[in-house]
Amino acid sequence: MIDGITLNPGRGFTISKSVPKDVEPFDRVFGIFKELLTHTSGEIDEAVDWLKTLDKEYQIFSEAYRLENFMEDLKKRGYIKEKVPPLGPDGEAGSGRGQNVLTAKLEAALREHALDQIFGKLKKSGAGNHRTSKLGAGDEREGETRTFQFGDDMANINLSESLKNAQINHGITDLNLTEDDLVVEETKFKAQMSTVLMIDISHSMILYGEDRITPAKKVAMALVELIHRKYPKDAIDIIVFGNESWPIHIKDLPYLKVGPYHTNTVAGLELAMDILRRKRNTNKQIFMITDGKPSCVKLPSGELYMNSNGLDEFIISKCLNRAAQARKLKIPITTFMIAQDPYLRQFVERFTAENRGKAFLTGLSDLGQMIFEDYEKNRIKRI
Repeated sequence: MIDGITLNPGRGFTISKSVPKDVEPFDRVFGIFKELLTHTSGEIDEAVDWLKTLDKEYQIFSEAYRLENFMEDLKKRGYIKEKVPPLGPDGEAGSGRGQNVLTAKLEAALREHALDQIFGKLKKSGAGNHRTSKLGAGDEREGETRTFQFGDDMANINLSESLKNAQINHGITDLNLTEDDLVVEETKFKAQMSTVLMIDISHSMILYGEDRITPAKKVAMALVELIHRKYPKDAIDIIVFGNESWPIHIKDLPYLKVGPYHTNTVAGLELAMDILRRKRNTNKQIFMITDGKPSCVKLPSGELYMNSNGLDEFIISKCLNRAAQARKLKIPITTFMIAQDPYLRQFVERFTAENRGKAFLTGLSDLGQMIFEDYEKNRIKRI
């Protein structure tokens, strides 16, 4: 019986066969179904077809628990719902059954599934933010103490040390605690971060038999879930770029698809900087996931200028200008290259130097971990 399923880009599905103990039939199939939904961009019918195909070889279902039971459980538990057909021309209800669609509950479950896959189980923690080296009125205690000062948060008073001072200063006969006896624990400020994640959706993201968009999409879902859980004060915006660039809602991530587009990196950078300019906190960054060099830019006339041959200096110069603008706005850009394209590497080298950001050449399997670690460290590498 199938215990787990993973799609390895370029190599197909990897199936782990076992008979897990104490796992309900629904939960076992649901894990496989969530993985399939991610790869089918939320297409339920296509995911169900995959389930049927896998069932023929791996016996996912049994006499006691069939596909029909699973689909009924999905509805009962609020993971899918039937979309009501549109009204007819006479205002009458449409005929036939509606199409099954994902609910917000299932969209959230897909983000959680991506997080667990990429980053593993996160331990519970308090309100998280990014550390700085500045001591002050923060909420992370450092183990060091100092004398109480007017305006200090009373919650940071070290009661045992303060009582100890009171006994030393006033004797142990009567408890006499004064302001001069109070000791507070040092804390560190925690910086809020605003991040824009740019995802390349040009046609090359599915070319040559390698699915690059699904890992990128999965990383985006995981990063959103990570920030919401561990860094609730941080902001995360997702934008995509092909011939044009536009923002997408977090709930739309499972449905993200590649289009017949070139790579308009300039449009993506312009939109990312426009979003970050409106953010109040000072710590801002851009993460860009791409597999190809810039090959498209919009002219003042509104027409698109495209050139897929080599490095077009007109297009590249526009990108470098945006990199310099981001540097002046103190917005570092981290580029994650998920392809070995020599033109991409040449461009990113120049781009990173202009922005003084960072760049990583990464495979699809470790893309998520690298983004996670870079987000956690929150550091700017000067090049």
